Amino acid sequence: MHLSEILNHLGEERADYFNAVSPPVIQSSNFVYKDLDKFRAAVSDEIGSHLYTRGNNPTVAILRKKLAALEASEDALAFGSGVAAIAAAIIGNVSAGDHIVCVKAPYSWTFKLLDKFLRRFNVTHDFVDGTNIAEIEAAIKPNTKVLMLESPNSLTFELQDIRACAALAKKHGLVSIIDNSYCSPIFQKPITMGIDISVHSGTKYLNGHSDVVFGALCGSKEMVQQIFDSEQMNLGAIVSPHDAMLIIRGLRTLELRMHRSHDSAIKITNWLEQHPKVEKVYYPFSKSFPQYELAQKQMTGTGGLFSLMLKTKDPQKLEGFFYELERFLLAVSWGGHESLVLPIVALYNIPGKENPALPINLFRFYIGLEDPDWLMADLEQALEKM
Repeated sequence: MHLSEILNHLGEERADYFNAVSPPVIQSSNFVYKDLDKFRAAVSDEIGSHLYTRGNNPTVAILRKKLAALEASEDALAFGSGVAAIAAAIIGNVSAGDHIVCVKAPYSWTFKLLDKFLRRFNVTHDFVDGTNIAEIEAAIKPNTKVLMLESPNSLTFELQDIRACAALAKKHGLVSIIDNSYCSPIFQKPITMGIDISVHSGTKYLNGHSDVVFGALCGSKEMVQQIFDSEQMNLGAIVSPHDAMLIIRGLRTLELRMHRSHDSAIKITNWLEQHPKVEKVYYPFSKSFPQYELAQKQMTGTGGLFSLMLKTKDPQKLEGFFYELERFLLAVSWGGHESLVLPIVALYNIPGKENPALPINLFRFYIGLEDPDWLMADLEQALEKM
């Protein structure tokens, strides 16, 4: 199906709602039946019927169709946050006594889910170097059930060879899950490379306007049904109909936004790599990136997220660089219209928290929809004053 069809028309049966161009927000929590047989059918197939909005809401159903088509999967679920989607995918495929293999340095809440939450239920894990397929295979045990990937990884953006990992998971009978938030389905489709479940923090690119928190889970009909019946329905981490409408609206411009951020980030990272005060740039489509060839093989773009290291570890100079920036906002998320910066120095010396296992001179940037030359001018003046 053509991308334009998915983003702008799929699932929108306009004749069913007065030929309105935009789908309505069906805010109802409950749905009524006059026919007992139809009611019984709805109760027996809650994922495919409109019985109660925790299960299947008409506005959310439109969104689910679009998500599945974007990821080239058979079905999809929408959640109230990205971590809810990640948690449902993992918890839905393990039991007490099972083991998980996960790449090192995943999203912080994925790390906490494995390292804190699931430990309470005797589900163990090992973190491995995702760039080394031999290390991944060596970590697999007889009780391993899940291979958790995140490609590219957080902050320094290491890749996993997705096809090789999917084949490895199938060889050992594991469920393979990948966090595909970084690329979005515009630039990477892990399901087509053999992955079982692709999850997203849809708060980022899929919504794209920094006004909705939401998560997506895409996979086979069988897997989606399994997680719907248990984790989603029992834990109730759903997205509201109103938020679903906002996400549908955001999807209209997904392709345009992704390419704008990608093109701007390419221009800015190429410039930063030549700057005398920049030690290193982390960006999968930079030719200096160690896995550049793999990135070209399995990704068609990268979007706007990259990191850099400055040629100083002086905290005062690092904080001074941040304070000189005028056009980048300090925030933890990304994927919206606004350009952002996250200085790792800001995560040091926080009372009650350990310092991160990251270089103090690392800065993560997200390039939004602003003019790249306007953003580069800001970076230039801040670097010069540092």
